[in-house]
Amino acid sequence: MNSPLPSLYLAGLVGLLAILSIVIGVQAWKVRRDEATLQRLQQQLGDGKADPVKLYELGSVQLRKRLFPQAVATLGKAAQRAGQEPSEGQALIHNALGYALAAQKQYTQAIRHYRKALEAKPDYPVALNNLGHALERQQQQKEAAKAYARTLSLDAGNAIAKRRLQRLEKSQASTLDQ
Repeated sequence: MNSPLPSLYLAGLVGLLAILSIVIGVQAWKVRRDEATLQRLQQQLGDGKADPVKLYELGSVQLRKRLFPQAVATLGKAAQRAGQEPSEGQALIHNALGYALAAQKQYTQAIRHYRKALEAKPDYPVALNNLGHALERQQQQKEAAKAYARTLSLDAGNAIAKRRLQRLEKSQASTLDQ
């Protein structure tokens, strides 16, 4: 009866519960932080005279919370008011707006905003990756492959672009074989 097995089992169970409680606590903290930020920004922007930076911040929180229709509206306002922003800021806004539109399967509009992001900042690998994905969804495989290849020319270690480009090349090769 002096087996250490029950003690090890209990210690393992306590350790597992501790890890789970930490993970759940971190998630709860992130949700509370996003809720507080969302509430604060909505109060600040209640007058309708918001600058594009605050609108982008609100749209980003809405994206994290998967409130895509609200994010489209907020980021659309930010894009309209972003004329005086630096090109990097405009690129961020248009990329986020494209992402929100793509999440709602509005790929044609998403592609338009990804391209605007790339006009503002041509060496933006995230926008190129997103553009490639939207083009894939629109069955424009050659254009998508070009976008992924361009992403890899800017960021050779981009695993997403590598994987998607390989998949496109395989599907094109299998189509040619048939």
